Amino acid sequence: MNERSDQLSERLLDFAVEIFKITNALPNTVAGRHIGGQLIRAGTSGGSNYEEACGAESRSDFAHKMSIVLKELKESRFWLRVICRTDILTPSVVFLTLLYIPRSP
Repeated sequence: MNERSDQLSERLLDFAVEIFKITNALPNTVAGRHIGGQLIRAGTSGGSNYEEACGAESRSDFAHKMSIVLKELKESRFWLRVICRTDILTPSVVFLTLLYIPRSP
C-alpha cells in the first residue's frame, strides 16, 4: 500500500473504534441493542472491506469491493442519523465522538 491508502486505512480503523464507543453508549433496550448491532456490523466492515479491496485481483474487482465499502459507510450514516433523530443519544454525543476521531500522522 502507498501512503495515501495507508491514511485511508487508518481513518477507517479510527472510525470503527469510534463506532464501538458510540454503540457502547447506547441504552440496553430492544431498540438500543438492535441499532447497536446494525451499526457495529456496518461501521466496522468498511475498514475490513477496504483492506480486502487493496488486494483486489483486477480493476473491476477493486471497483466492486470499493462499492461495498461505500454501501457500508452509507448504512453507518443511516444508523447514526436514527440515533440522533430518536434521541437515544443526544446528537451532540454522536457528533462530538465522530468529530474528534484522531487523525493518524
